[in-house]
Amino acid sequence: MLLYIHGFNSSPLSDKAVITAQFMAQNYPDMTFCQPQLPSDIQEAMALLESIVENAKKEGQKLHYIGSSLGGYFASYLAEHHGGKAVLINPAVEPDVLLDDLIGEQYNPYTDETYRIKPEHKAQLIAYNTPVILHPDRFLVLLQTGDEVLDYKLAVKKYHCCQLLIQPGGDHSFTEYAQQLTSICDFLQLDH
Repeated sequence: MLLYIHGFNSSPLSDKAVITAQFMAQNYPDMTFCQPQLPSDIQEAMALLESIVENAKKEGQKLHYIGSSLGGYFASYLAEHHGGKAVLINPAVEPDVLLDDLIGEQYNPYTDETYRIKPEHKAQLIAYNTPVILHPDRFLVLLQTGDEVLDYKLAVKKYHCCQLLIQPGGDHSFTEYAQQLTSICDFLQLDH
């Protein structure tokens, strides 16, 4: 199974998610591909992701993840705690710190949902942190130095022991993501 995990205020309708779904349908039509719309509540989002992972494990499927931004933070937790390989795209490293500026009402343009970020969400995020990467061989981390949302240097520091691809310029969406999908799938070993 390949589980695509979108970022904060995003959805399976984001550009990267759509491109990934099309690539998988074309190149790996027999693989289970899952890209759920995550609830805005942190604990509900992780409960959904873990239930998908547990079901895949029960069915004997190998676990693979692609996580973007906050989805990369979640994918790190899942890969470390449940196994499987993960590709992280401009991953969030300290999303709890960023939450301070986001407390209050938020709007998701993809889902047309209005929701509230509460101070207690910070502790919920911290609960899913992976401060030390114990299985660096499970991770490929794609970073662009022009990320305007997250400081890529935080990810370099956290994932220094993992395979890194650092491109100059770009932005938070990871420009030219589509050109990376073949090497992403090679790293994930989707053919095995």
